[in-house]
Amino acid sequence: MATGNFQQLDVIAVGAHPDDVEIACGGTLAALVDAGHKVGIIDLTDGEPTPLSPGPDSRMAEAKAAGEALGVHLRTLLHLPNRRLFDSFEARVKLAVEFRKHRPRLVIGLGDRTPMASPDHWQAMQITDAAVFYSRLTKWDDQFDNLPPHIIARQLYCMLGSPLAGSPMPGGQVVVDISSTLARKLAAIRCYKSQFPPEKEHLFERVDAADRYLGRSAGVTAAELLISPRPVVMRDLMRTLFE
Repeated sequence: MATGNFQQLDVIAVGAHPDDVEIACGGTLAALVDAGHKVGIIDLTDGEPTPLSPGPDSRMAEAKAAGEALGVHLRTLLHLPNRRLFDSFEARVKLAVEFRKHRPRLVIGLGDRTPMASPDHWQAMQITDAAVFYSRLTKWDDQFDNLPPHIIARQLYCMLGSPLAGSPMPGGQVVVDISSTLARKLAAIRCYKSQFPPEKEHLFERVDAADRYLGRSAGVTAAELLISPRPVVMRDLMRTLFE
């Protein structure tokens, strides 16, 4: 099903830079693809300049390879400015236009500040929150390329900073089993050779260890943590607990 000439997606994950969503929820996205859902990624900026990258073309090639490793159906760059990303009306509208185009049921966005790392992550959270709201507003279509409103049924946060400590819990935690997709997540992150040279090999060990630790605590091999801003309702308690 499509709206106009735009592919309809079930899930869109939004990051400030290429590699954000791979690190925070790449295993979840791969698992959603395996389950038959249409999944897209939106990068607000191209992440450039960055110390070891030859330039935007190289970073975009890495992002393309990472998306293919996860199996996502669409990857879009909004061309907002890296290092100068701010929550603004223009940024909110630009992202909301993408939501109206692709009409996802679920949006996954970055969920917290990342102290001593890029402040773009926090700005991306605010832009995504606002765009989810803007997507459904009526009597304002002229602001959104005359695309009709779209209500996004669910929004979740993925944790880029320290997912095992200090996570906000305004609604509830959702732990996703990524036992079968952890290797693909790590392969996707490894596509960003400009961001993770050999001297940063410890990052892969840290991501692997964190996901395995969370998984073991939940009784599976590996898992990722998502945060729901609203309580998650179990309509079939026994199926949810034991399937």
